[in-house]
Amino acid sequence: MQSYDDLEIYQMAHRLAVEIHRLSLELPRHEMYEEGSQIRQSSKAISANIVEGFGRKRYRQDYIRFLVYAHASCNETIEHLRLLCEAKSLKDKSRFEHFLDGYDMLGRKLNAFIKAVEKG
Repeated sequence: MQSYDDLEIYQMAHRLAVEIHRLSLELPRHEMYEEGSQIRQSSKAISANIVEGFGRKRYRQDYIRFLVYAHASCNETIEHLRLLCEAKSLKDKSRFEHFLDGYDMLGRKLNAFIKAVEKG
């Protein structure tokens, strides 16, 4: 692997973060700076932590730590999605399910990747 760009988990995280960013700009005005800001930050933190961890991959424990941070941000993003849906700020159920499925799959892939890095 030459670059973090080669990692499927990075590619997924980046794509989903761009989609979440666009979605957040369509939220009701009162959510734009509250939940909208939170979900933008947590979704972007996933790919950012993957990138930072990759930069430290020669130090396995640092790499794992940043991958764990990415996984935690993935879980946080799912929580923000649920809050937006339940508060009726995200009314399109199919979009909610698209993101929920995407972040659930990303979380599973991150977990598997962390286990692989731990094994060496």
